[in-house]
Amino acid sequence: MSRWRIARLVAGKDLRIERRSRVLTNQVLPFAGVTMVMFAFALDASNVLERVAPGLIWLATLFSMLVLVQRSFAIESDDGALDALRVAGVDPVAIYWGKSIALAVQLAALEIVLLIAAVLLYGAEVPLGGIVLLATTLVTATCGLACVGTLYGGLTAGFTGRETLLPLLVLPVVAPVLIGATRAVESALGTDGVALSEGWPWIGLLAVFAVAFGAGGALAFGPLIEEAT
Repeated sequence: MSRWRIARLVAGKDLRIERRSRVLTNQVLPFAGVTMVMFAFALDASNVLERVAPGLIWLATLFSMLVLVQRSFAIESDDGALDALRVAGVDPVAIYWGKSIALAVQLAALEIVLLIAAVLLYGAEVPLGGIVLLATTLVTATCGLACVGTLYGGLTAGFTGRETLLPLLVLPVVAPVLIGATRAVESALGTDGVALSEGWPWIGLLAVFAVAFGAGGALAFGPLIEEAT
């Protein structure tokens, strides 16, 4: 069986688990929504909210991603599924890509909802000319976050206290994504008069980050889960 087919099967398995458990819709989306509302209360000024909306979208995404990653690997660890895949000789690279794809799909759905929430709660506007930049930002940033989340989720899966260890490892690493995605979205939305052209260099940063962690994570995932489990 090809590596790509195994990756699709792993991704399909994770998405079926999510569809049946509805953790994204019943827990993660409400959590992200409450986070956005709390930001609105904390920054109770329309001009401030509109300026910081791009950063708040990605902060809420990062916090929610931690919940998704912990949930995904808790299931794998509790029922021994990850060990079973390893014992069966399933390619770790395919497992990594499959779980990254499933996480990316869930993050993409979450980000679209958060963007709509930012428009409704913070008064952010999406100009027609910024749609392409905005879509490109979502794709590249989501790929980078999914690769990092899957890599460190596998690393912490077998450790006691993984709920607190995962944020400590992930949040410093994804700082470039937070900065780059925020700046790119600011350009796409025209926040504070930022030109649309200023956002594309940040897309380059996001793309390099996604490729680096996509390739490096695929190579490191197998040895890491061997050590973790």
